[in-house]
Amino acid sequence: MWIEKFFTLFKEKSFRPKSTLGLEGVQLADAIFHNLSAEQKVPGIVVTVSNKGKIILQKGYGHANLESKLKANPKDQLFRIASISKCITGIALGKMVEDGILNWEDSIYKYVPDFPQKNFDFTVKQLASHTAGIRGYRGKEFALNQNLSIKDSIEVFKNDPLQFQPGNGYLYNSFDFVLLSLAMQNAAGISFEEYVKTMVLKPLKLNNTVSPTTNTAVQFYTKTPICFKKAIEVNNAYKIAGGGYLSTSEDVAKLGEEIRIQSLLHKNTYQELLSSQLVQDNPTYYGLGFQVSHDAKGRPFYGHVGSSVGAYSNLFVYPNEKKVFSILINCTDPKVQEHLDLAINAILESNN
Repeated sequence: MWIEKFFTLFKEKSFRPKSTLGLEGVQLADAIFHNLSAEQKVPGIVVTVSNKGKIILQKGYGHANLESKLKANPKDQLFRIASISKCITGIALGKMVEDGILNWEDSIYKYVPDFPQKNFDFTVKQLASHTAGIRGYRGKEFALNQNLSIKDSIEVFKNDPLQFQPGNGYLYNSFDFVLLSLAMQNAAGISFEEYVKTMVLKPLKLNNTVSPTTNTAVQFYTKTPICFKKAIEVNNAYKIAGGGYLSTSEDVAKLGEEIRIQSLLHKNTYQELLSSQLVQDNPTYYGLGFQVSHDAKGRPFYGHVGSSVGAYSNLFVYPNEKKVFSILINCTDPKVQEHLDLAINAILESNN
């Protein structure tokens, strides 16, 4: 049945691959994105690219829902943004620090006193930078489908030992941000979700960035050797801070533009968020909720790559080139980052 559907789509002119010969800039990027869906490498992909705050490419490719043939749309369809959620949390954390609700160097036990004592203390900042020593997923923990509150979900990992002395290692994981979000909501006295909505999403007009429990017309998939199948059911509400938000490509681009122009928070706060942490004098290429690195051409960028059940995402902010890239895919890691990089590079190397 799936194979028949793909052959039907392939016969449609709009889903035939395009030649990239002679193309450059936005036109080349557009063809690369188009071919990802036309060649059945992804079910659907939504893209928004801006230059100096002006959108230069905004388009959907393929399908948000293969069964209903709902075409992908970057403006109003809610995709899972996976770990781009950490960028939202980073900005919310910065706002809390500015408002004196908590401090970077505060012990986590100040806000979560009932978290089991470990061999070492660790701080809010170490959680946000993945240097606290909290463990990562085991087995199928990445795909939990339980209606857990943030507080209840701590049970999954709270009794496990730290993986290293805080500050002496780096281990990227989502449990860091689960515990961080519990500390943030305890410090604020309101739910994490409500704080973020009030202090970050509304001011930035991210009106389509919402809880993972919100209904969406987008269907999420997993790729197999011969087709796409519906992804398993998951409940990401407990890890909203680290990988749970739903959003549109347009909203994610707005988020990226805020990171570029830095209007919501003070410049020194953004500097804290966007500075790579050091572990034993070596850079981790991660700030506080943000990847902080250079691409293959040596160009510095901020942002995040996200990968979760039924989702793969890119948010890249190039401060020197003044460009923002927002790319969302409704499929568990489809192994297409090389293609995305080619499209991004095409635009960066053009005069668009």
